[in-house]
Amino acid sequence: MTVHFIGAGPGAADLITVRGRALIRACPVVLYAGSLVPPELVAEAGAEADRPPLVVDTAPLDLGAILQLIQQADAEGLDVARVHSGDPSLYGALGEQTRRLDALGIAWAVVPGVPAFAAAAAALGRELTLPEVSQTVILTRTAVRASKMPPGEELARLAASRATLALHLSVGNIERVVADLTPAYGADCPVAVVYRASWPEETVLKGTLADIAQAVKRQDLKRSAMILVGRVLDPPDFPDSHLYDAGHARHLRPGDSGNAQ
Repeated sequence: MTVHFIGAGPGAADLITVRGRALIRACPVVLYAGSLVPPELVAEAGAEADRPPLVVDTAPLDLGAILQLIQQADAEGLDVARVHSGDPSLYGALGEQTRRLDALGIAWAVVPGVPAFAAAAAALGRELTLPEVSQTVILTRTAVRASKMPPGEELARLAASRATLALHLSVGNIERVVADLTPAYGADCPVAVVYRASWPEETVLKGTLADIAQAVKRQDLKRSAMILVGRVLDPPDFPDSHLYDAGHARHLRPGDSGNAQ
């Protein structure tokens, strides 16, 4: 028996991995976070299981209740598909679940998924790293009702890098985000807020640090939105990378110099 933590992706039913979908079909027990995972993603839950499936929306359950379901499945030798939104490695409460499974001696595995920041970048048609503009992406959040940020990870401190920022769980804190970032990035820095990236109701707001808070308030966005900040969103002229430069030698495309890299 194994508990499979499956990244279901950002929302669109066809953005889940082939492995993740196969496990959802095969596992006789499917536990999914219904507040974030659309029902279409578990529509085929247990379709290939050898018994009628148990499919449970865990949104109204606490951790103890979820673990009880897993322990029951373990006692019966039934594999579990634990379906999370996005990728389980980011803000998915993976760690607190797996440490309890370790203590119980229950096997588990992780299937990665498409993270929300990648879906938001796709909606914008933007690369988050551009030569001489930004080569770093910081994934972070701000503290509202969630657990507080560790010392040293304050947004104003991270802003000093001027790297591309991808902020989760922070649209309800947009005014504080603007206040913390403006001194380092400048009021004219481009910002995009993508609500429910890849869902049918996807909404994209574009602006700058000077006006994005007002746009968010007009749309009354309070959750389920990704904030992207950085010059890559509306870049100045930037040089091409060396990746496809005809004069750049590398091991798959040796140059005339013979110094393949």
